Amino acid sequence: MLCDMCKEGVVVVDLTKVEGAEVRHLRLCEKCAAEQGVETSLVVPKEQVTELLQSVHQHMPTASDDAARCTFCSSTLRDFRSTGRLGCPHCYDAFEKSLRELLRRVHGNSRHVGHRYVAPSEGDVERSVTAGELRERLQRAIESEQFEMAADIRDKLRGLE
Repeated sequence: MLCDMCKEGVVVVDLTKVEGAEVRHLRLCEKCAAEQGVETSLVVPKEQVTELLQSVHQHMPTASDDAARCTFCSSTLRDFRSTGRLGCPHCYDAFEKSLRELLRRVHGNSRHVGHRYVAPSEGDVERSVTAGELRERLQRAIESEQFEMAADIRDKLRGLE
């Protein structure tokens, strides 16, 4: 199949452009795709976490810490080094020293310096659940043409929001 733009090259990309309400399909050769800003070369996937951990751990001196075990799940630091996964939440405490060193090597610091997650208050969650339920009831009331009930529900919604 030939390229839609130059009518010469073999199609390697099927591009769909959406501009407003208009949808255009373009079949492009590698050269025309590059002119449109579409990368056609095969991108090598990023290194997996386990490979990253293994490469970092190879540079770390092996110590008697490899034999350390989590008292809760019996996982060892060697298990973590081979799989890149901890066995349970208690492993963070059991392997804290090694994990701090790993974080320092990977991120440059072992302490979090970004924004902290703040959970929504119970009142906010309750209001959002109630508001969701009221919206559903409002929709059902409108569909069943119970407009007086719909007006009451609408007013309750406005009071919540």
